[in-house]
Amino acid sequence: MARGYARAREKDDAARESLEPLAPGERPWPIVVSAILAAVFAIGNVVLVLVGWDSDSSVAGPLVFAGVMLVAAVGMWQLKYWAVLGWEVLLGVTFIGALLSLLRASNAYGVFLAIVVMALSGPLFYLLIRQMARIQMPARR
Repeated sequence: MARGYARAREKDDAARESLEPLAPGERPWPIVVSAILAAVFAIGNVVLVLVGWDSDSSVAGPLVFAGVMLVAAVGMWQLKYWAVLGWEVLLGVTFIGALLSLLRASNAYGVFLAIVVMALSGPLFYLLIRQMARIQMPARR
């Protein structure tokens, strides 16, 4: 068992050594895509509230969600670790929700929609992991 841990430790060390800290002003494309998506969700929710999309329910929920998405978008654009981490949580929950919705899908459209959501959120989740490590890295001397 100790040999297995040693191999895993070597692999982790090699992965850490291959990471480069973000250059000043550098924004990797997964973070840019995530920031744009969060901004689109924020603007989309405000627009839907303004046009009265769901006039039967309270407007507080969608506006709070829009505020959270706006804060996430600005935070990710500024390369804040907490914003990317929060976005990762939302992507993970979205992926699991779509996966579980396959259990209740009653038609081909439901299956298609769940697969599309998983196909978009899963890879973005995975690609952001390395970027989070790069954000946290201290600058090399």
